[in-house]
Amino acid sequence: MKHIIIFKPKKNMSKSKIYIIWVLVMLSSINYAQHTDQINSNRPGVSMSAFAVGKSVIQIETGVYGIHENHTLLAYDAVGYGADLTLRYGAFMERLEVVANLQYQNADYNTTFRSTNKSGLKQTVLGAKYLIYDPFKNYEKKINVYSWKANQKFNWHQLLPAVSLYAGANFTMKNNPYSFSPDATISPKIMLITQNHLGDGSWVFVTNIIADYVTTDFPSYGYAITLTKGINEKWSGFIENQGYKSDFYSDAILRGGAAFLLTKDMQIDASVSTNFKDTPTVLYGGVGFSWRYDANYKEVRMELDQGGRKKSKSEKKAEKKDKKRKDAIE
Repeated sequence: MKHIIIFKPKKNMSKSKIYIIWVLVMLSSINYAQHTDQINSNRPGVSMSAFAVGKSVIQIETGVYGIHENHTLLAYDAVGYGADLTLRYGAFMERLEVVANLQYQNADYNTTFRSTNKSGLKQTVLGAKYLIYDPFKNYEKKINVYSWKANQKFNWHQLLPAVSLYAGANFTMKNNPYSFSPDATISPKIMLITQNHLGDGSWVFVTNIIADYVTTDFPSYGYAITLTKGINEKWSGFIENQGYKSDFYSDAILRGGAAFLLTKDMQIDASVSTNFKDTPTVLYGGVGFSWRYDANYKEVRMELDQGGRKKSKSEKKAEKKDKKRKDAIE
């Protein structure tokens, strides 16, 4: 949700105070808007943010990567490449987002005696995410125009995370080389998502708690923790830890990278991933691109009084009546 603050100052307030209040309120509003002025992509990490893209907004996040694996016990090397695509659409309301994830991978597995190739859709997931709690809804940070020090105090409210729930389904094709079963299957995927905006809002901390393939013979349970830092208006960097455990495959991966904003609706990124074991060792490197189409998005306007409080419907009606009465007198 994008909040545009309309500040109505008192007549005897100085222009400098009005300007200071307007800038500070606008900055706090922009940091915690659901639909942001600039694209907010989940790339280049794998964690999912708590906020939706906004009603009627379409967002595409895609990338290509190279992979190298070496397995000590099975004595094989694997070299290959892959591509992933995420489609996000803000459906019906601000809080709801429909998400489709596709990942294709092609790799050659070489041992001393033979070579094999694996190629196919490693992941096909369709689901939806819903924001169930937004700590900044109807909340505005109080600004002290007389004290810079007071405005720099730690804001305990930022420890309250935004919370979303995700539910989806994995579609696995028959004879998929990356599946634990040769049969075609449909299995659920559920996720709890939290997101905190820390400090001045340039730090974002996201956690995902994941239950995947839960109705199959090899359910997987995992997490993803991502810390992102906005370096300046164009650049941001991130570090991420991802872990998952199942009887089929378990791993812990460390990932890092950066993103660059081309325009307010386009972003490019690059990342590197590795793990901490040798069964197998894994090294990924990739680049990506994100694009947003929000021409059909309608802004949500919020009016505040001089104290930074959201005006009630009765107050707005009273203001309209008072304005009509004054216009009639004039």
